Amino acid sequence: MTYLQLVQSVLRRLREDDTITSVSDNSYSKLIGEFVNDAKRIVEDSWDWSSLRTTFTINTVANTFSYQLTDSDVSLKTLDVINDTSNYFMRPVSSHWMNNAYLNSGVPNSSPVYYSWNGFSETGEALIDLYPIPDKEYIIRVNAVDKKAPMVADSTNLYVPSNPVIHYAVALASRERGETGGTSSAELFAIADQTLGDMVALDVARQEEETIWRPV
Repeated sequence: MTYLQLVQSVLRRLREDDTITSVSDNSYSKLIGEFVNDAKRIVEDSWDWSSLRTTFTINTVANTFSYQLTDSDVSLKTLDVINDTSNYFMRPVSSHWMNNAYLNSGVPNSSPVYYSWNGFSETGEALIDLYPIPDKEYIIRVNAVDKKAPMVADSTNLYVPSNPVIHYAVALASRERGETGGTSSAELFAIADQTLGDMVALDVARQEEETIWRPV
């Protein structure tokens, strides 16, 4: 669903006029748009959704150890990092480990084995440091869950299940104005929680190995 369609769906459930042609049509539709974005983040944060999983590809440059993941978000969550050229999973290390390696040791130039996150750029894109310093071009693949920025344009698509987003937005809106025509805010949040749980269960089935603990 698009941002506009989500807002229209919430307005209908609140028994409001849903004939808006843009989220910015009036002050109330703008408010509902804010609740939709709040609900979107609640749903996005609840599980590593298949629809939010993506792969960032880094082509290293000789003698350059720091790279920016273009179009990544500040809520990026790493699943794994692979040196695709040398065919192995890279190992995560702390910033302290990386600082020690670069400041207190001789730094070799070779195929990167370790990685560490080093904050974000001015545009909010993740920065990753590699060690050792690449001596040539290597293809590094970062598999991650990349949550989306708040929706602004009417045509922006939602990537997580729409039902829990709609129900959470309705619950947030009803709590704000204090009445919902017979259904309490607590009941609406319970409906949203149940809907979210159902959607998570369906998506977990696609990634069930991630939810099973196995002894090493």
